[in-house]
Amino acid sequence: QVQLVESGGGLVQAGDSLRLSCEASARAFYEYAMAWFRRAPGKPREFVASIGWNGDVTTYEDSVKGRFTISRDNSKNTVYLQMNSLKPGDTAVYYCAQSGLRVASKNSHFASWGQGTQVTVSS
Repeated sequence: QVQLVESGGGLVQAGDSLRLSCEASARAFYEYAMAWFRRAPGKPREFVASIGWNGDVTTYEDSVKGRFTISRDNSKNTVYLQMNSLKPGDTAVYYCAQSGLRVASKNSHFASWGQGTQVTVSS
């Protein structure tokens, strides 16, 4: 089973930027869609963004459109989430996940999950 390791979280101020990374252990990383989810305290897990196997297809939750960008580097088995104009409402633990499909969306099944990285945005 693939292992996913997130990094790049931290404490920032509103308006700042962060870039999250998620490195996968599996050699077949390039075959599958990847996604980012987040869970804020006291709230259910929320879809953030997804990216298809070759990076051509991306989807975003409405609240992050125009501020967040998902990308991937298949040569490094890594998916990224560039987060700009951060708001206190973006505070959450961010998780990356791998789908068994080449293209996935918020309603797709994601079989593998990372441990998460904390993002805290102060006002």
